[in-house]
Amino acid sequence: MVMKITVLLSGGLDSSTCLALAVKRYGAENVSALCIHYGQKHEKELKSAAAVAEYYGVKLTTLNLADIFSGSNCSLMKGSTESIDHRSYAEQLNEKGGSGTVSTYVPFRNGIMLSAAAGIAQIHGASEVWYGAHRDDAAGRAYPDCSEEFVKHMGNAIFEGTGGEIRLYAPFIDKNKADIVKTGLELGVPYELTWSCYEGGEKPCGTCGTCIDRSNAFRLNNATDPLLAE
Repeated sequence: MVMKITVLLSGGLDSSTCLALAVKRYGAENVSALCIHYGQKHEKELKSAAAVAEYYGVKLTTLNLADIFSGSNCSLMKGSTESIDHRSYAEQLNEKGGSGTVSTYVPFRNGIMLSAAAGIAQIHGASEVWYGAHRDDAAGRAYPDCSEEFVKHMGNAIFEGTGGEIRLYAPFIDKNKADIVKTGLELGVPYELTWSCYEGGEKPCGTCGTCIDRSNAFRLNNATDPLLAE
């Protein structure tokens, strides 16, 4: 039986590398991607998800879950009164004594997205949902829905709730962002098509938490982020 995969694709570095890995292992014809609009301030990452899916020749399903998160005042959300925090995650966590969600955590966003992905995967005859969570985002419970413990329990819920038909797989759950970039560079991921920055400008701001992590990941691989190349 041919394995079919549904990849949760945000258009960012991690999920795009996840998609590339799935395509390498199973072929584009057996991989589909799911991109979710959750009410974020800008649509650059949604456009990046479409570009990456097109690059790999995989079917892309889009889903709008903005109403679910409409009550959140997280700084990522359209209509939020909060500004994006332009500091590293480590600096933000230090304010909380080393542990606690950061200002860009959207309440249970990834849990809700994965639940939706499991249903769509089952409808489309897939057997696995791939999720690009990694160790850096889970550190200090900055994003608790990226932790190994969360993935384990969410995976059990998905497996049980789909009658054992769908498994959750997070290939980078024990890796950091530098490891992901290393894998992506080996796979030739078109990082110039991706978008990570929490701001929606022409160029990444370079100073928000995800920009800082992304820049460090490329630097540790002695590589240059193509979005920052002259």
